Order: sequence, then C-alpha cells, then structure tokens
Amino acid sequence: MKKIGLILGMFLLCTNMMFGQGANNIRINEVLTINTESLIDEYGRNKPWVELANVAFSSYNIRGMYITTDRRVLDKNMSVPERMKLMSQIPNDEKMKLGVKGHIVFFLNSNPADGSVNLSAQVNEEKSTWIGLYNANAVTLIDSVTVPVLAPNTSYARHTDGSAKWVVKSEDAVTPAISNYITVDETKVERLKREDPYGFGITVLSMGIVFFCLALLFIFFKLFGQFMFHVSKHKVEKEFESEEAAGASSAANNSTKTDAEDETDVIMAVISMALRESAGGFHDTESNIITIRPKNTHWTNSKH
Repeated sequence: MKKIGLILGMFLLCTNMMFGQGANNIRINEVLTINTESLIDEYGRNKPWVELANVAFSSYNIRGMYITTDRRVLDKNMSVPERMKLMSQIPNDEKMKLGVKGHIVFFLNSNPADGSVNLSAQVNEEKSTWIGLYNANAVTLIDSVTVPVLAPNTSYARHTDGSAKWVVKSEDAVTPAISNYITVDETKVERLKREDPYGFGITVLSMGIVFFCLALLFIFFKLFGQFMFHVSKHKVEKEFESEEAAGASSAANNSTKTDAEDETDVIMAVISMALRESAGGFHDTESNIITIRPKNTHWTNSKH
C-alpha cells in the first residue's frame, strides 16, 4: 500500500511539474467600468470591477500579484519601486487561491483598507481604460486589455473564459465571478477543443481517473482478502472448539460406562460367591460334637 501511495504521489508531482501553468494562466476575464446596478461591495457601494479567471487545470494563489491602470508601468526603464507605487497589490488572503477554472472579482476606485477585494487602481468611465496584470515581481506582465468606453452596467469580456476574442456584453449577459457564456451553436466537443487544444487537461483527467479506480480496486481486494481470512480463521476455530467439546463428551461417556461395567462385575462376583457358599464350596459340614482325645505329655509319669 505504501508503494502504491508513493507511486501516485510521484505521478501527481510530475503532473504538476509538467502541466502546472502557474501565474501565466491567470487572465483578465471581464471588466465593468460604469456600475450603477451591478455588484456592490461590502459597504453596499457600486464600484467598477475587474474579474480574474484561472484557466488552468490546477489551482493557483494570486496573492502578491499586481493590478494597475497606469500605462506608465510599460516603461521598461522604470525601477521596481517606482512601478509598485503605480500598482495595486493583491493582498494575502484565503480568497486569493483560485481553484480549477476559478474566478474572483476586484472592486476598483476603492480603498484597500475596506477589504481584500478592494483595490486602489483608478478607472475613468469617460475614457478607454487600460488594465494590466503583473506578476509578484512587479515586472512581468501576465495579461492586459484596453477596455473601450462602455454604457452603464455593460461589460467588456472575453467571449468565453480565457479566449482571445473580446465582446461587449449587455446588462443581462454580465457574468461576474462565474464562467462567461457559451454561444448556443457551440457544441461540447468544440468547447473542449477550444479550452484544451493540446489535450493536456483531458489526458491528466483520464490518467487520474484510471489511477483512482486502480487504487479503489486495490483497497477493495485488500480489505476483502482480510475479511475472508478472518472469516476462515473464525470458522476453523469454531470447528476446533466443536471437536474439543465432542472429545470431552466422549471421554465422559466412556468414563461413565467403565464405572457402570465395574459395578456390574462386582455385583456378579458377590452373587457368584453367595451361590457357591450356599452350595458348600467353602466350609465343611459341622456336626456340633466336640471330640476330646488324650495326649501323653509325660507329666503323668511323675514319681510323686
């Protein structure tokens, strides 16, 4: 069992090393710049928001990454401290761990002190807005998009999660914190090809299912074998106890029978002796007459 666990652990580790995409699979997925009736923050306020999506088949913690709307950070000669001043850092919070195909919404034009999903990055609703997502080093640009001027409560979003195509979504089609809509004419096979063009995801999923099923079968047969062993052992012990009980009963019966036979022999012997005695086999017939005969002892020859 330990060997199987070690093999599975090594497989999962290799899988994560080969297919884990990390920060490069975090995408700016949807942006809403004029919010009057959309999401509200913890204080009931309508703020512009940006949605990030994890398009990988593994979870990733986005803490420490940066979101900015200031194009000056595109200057490669700018120092890191100067860049950080123009960026809003994603805080260290348990909400920042995005699961497989996970989403999270951050409110802009806000105060980070108001909560972990409130960022200071500014949005001007009257102008197009450039939004950039940077890695925790504040240098590597992970993703960016230029959002056109939008009508109130409409969003600029990817056609589907992580796709290269962007569309303007009407108010009733906005999808904060969930997957973007799939067009009606797109089949599941086409969606799978689009989201996993190289087949990495389906390969990992298939191999994971196979190994999981094999592990379940191993555990089942292992437990079943132990159960049958205990059943057989219990059956043998019961048979042994039955044999011992039968032997003890037989010995008791034999002992009782021997005692009875001995008693019968004694009774027969007594009866036989009584019969023989009555037949005169042990004593002479007495006449009840005492006979006295003289005997010379030389005492009668005395000279006196």
